[in-house]
Amino acid sequence: MAIQNNETCYCRFILQGLSSRPEHVHLFIPIFFFLFLMILLGNLLIFFIIHFHVRLYRTPMYFFLCHLSLADVGFSSSTVPKMLYNLLTRTKIISYTGCLTQMFFFLAFGNTESFLLSTMAYDRYVAICNPLRYTVLMNQRNCFLLASGCWLLGFLHSLLYTVMMSRLSYCGSQEIPHYFCDLHALIKLSSSDNSAIQMVTLTEGTVTMVGPFTVTILSYVLIFSKVLKIPSAAGKHKAFSTCGAHLTTVVLFFGTVIAVYVRPSSTYSGTKVRVMSVAYTAVTPMLNPFIYSLRNSEIQQALRKCFGVI
Repeated sequence: MAIQNNETCYCRFILQGLSSRPEHVHLFIPIFFFLFLMILLGNLLIFFIIHFHVRLYRTPMYFFLCHLSLADVGFSSSTVPKMLYNLLTRTKIISYTGCLTQMFFFLAFGNTESFLLSTMAYDRYVAICNPLRYTVLMNQRNCFLLASGCWLLGFLHSLLYTVMMSRLSYCGSQEIPHYFCDLHALIKLSSSDNSAIQMVTLTEGTVTMVGPFTVTILSYVLIFSKVLKIPSAAGKHKAFSTCGAHLTTVVLFFGTVIAVYVRPSSTYSGTKVRVMSVAYTAVTPMLNPFIYSLRNSEIQQALRKCFGVI
């Protein structure tokens, strides 16, 4: 605790959690423990299966899926373990440093995931709309550069916000109406001038989120226009089937994230945001391994070989 400009300033925050009702605690603990366990097992399994099968790892689609699985693990790990710890110990306190650290990794992995999803859409566009140049445009070097760029942009974006947030003062309310240290919630709690970061969230933040989403949508518009020109129904089905899993993930992830973040912080509503946040921080990362593996014969074959079924 510190005194600044005749105000009492705190070095910690109180996370309100998903619900203020004590009876919900016993319900949330097993649910989120199961979700987090499935996130770890599913995504790490996909990561190691692809990473240790050279043929899959050298295929651009699976190469990016490997990185997406790693981003999913990091994204969920930045929020869910702390929430489970608070539920188990019946505490809601998080330190100022811990809050900024959580926010940094949440934004870093979240933005990396959005960039990876748009890169995967571009990969599908090249494969379907420009197949003759696919091996040239999506060679190992270019795939490595694209994946590295996704990680670098995601962490630089997060660093920018973390540095700006560290310059704000918090001398009023300590309570964050969320189960993790969300950017919009922290901006709203600030007792100092936050106009600069408000402007950044509405400009750079919107571009960073809407940009990858636009690339993804444009890629699929071009893909669909190309597929519709294929004369055979079997050819259309094969082309659409290669995009189905990725498109499902895109809708789940971008739909909820854009609904939460592409708006001014002044319109932030804790209850609605908490519900939607569960979708992209826990549900989508848990579903991704199933979405990408259940109808993917190559992943299924690699899984059977790994466990010695065949």
